[in-house]
Amino acid sequence: MKALFLIADGYEDLQFFHPYYRLREEGITVTVAAATNAQSAEGLHGYTVEPDMPIPELSPNEYEILIVPGGRSPEKLRLREEAVNLVRMFAQDGGIVAAIGHGTQLLISAGVLDNKLATGDPGIRDDIRNADAGYRDEGVIVDGNVITCRGNPDLPLFCEQMLAAISTRVK
Repeated sequence: MKALFLIADGYEDLQFFHPYYRLREEGITVTVAAATNAQSAEGLHGYTVEPDMPIPELSPNEYEILIVPGGRSPEKLRLREEAVNLVRMFAQDGGIVAAIGHGTQLLISAGVLDNKLATGDPGIRDDIRNADAGYRDEGVIVDGNVITCRGNPDLPLFCEQMLAAISTRVK
């Protein structure tokens, strides 16, 4: 079982570390990919993460779930065509795509939310609605292979739903 995180500078620290360590607790192999070959990505609160590889080197079919933490990182990632294409391919191939807070912006750019229910940071609710998705002001929304989370207070429920989705894929 393998999970993939996409990050860039400005990721929301808690939205990365909470699910990252929760997945590792379950024995899931976690890979962190960044948009560039940078040595590290810095979070909004100063924590740094050393990515395992740049996005162009990824093989999306090696992973069961893709996670996009929020913060300013998704805005940077959505400007990178390789990141948008990766998310689009991952979703089209039936992989689980999960986004937290502003991470939903990358799903919008990839066209993943078309005709789906979703949530995200309240500041992007109009973006979600304009993407032909049904916005819900709820902690976590699961619609098919897409899991979206509103923000930090909802991370325990997000991790619960993420692990439930992974476990149903394994059976």
